[in-house]
Amino acid sequence: MNMKKAAILAPCLVAIAAACTPTVRVQAPTEPITINLNVKVEQEIRVKLEREVEDLIASNPDIF
Repeated sequence: MNMKKAAILAPCLVAIAAACTPTVRVQAPTEPITINLNVKVEQEIRVKLEREVEDLIASNPDIF
């Protein structure tokens, strides 16, 4: 009787012990990470264009 209980109990204990082990998975994302910096770039371009336009208007006042 003890051998039957041991034969049944041993696989159950192994299954329980295997289920309790922690699993850590490190996985790379499937999509690339994007960083949006358009606002800063647009502001710099606008400032540069505004300065150039102001210089052109100052040098050619009869354009408009």
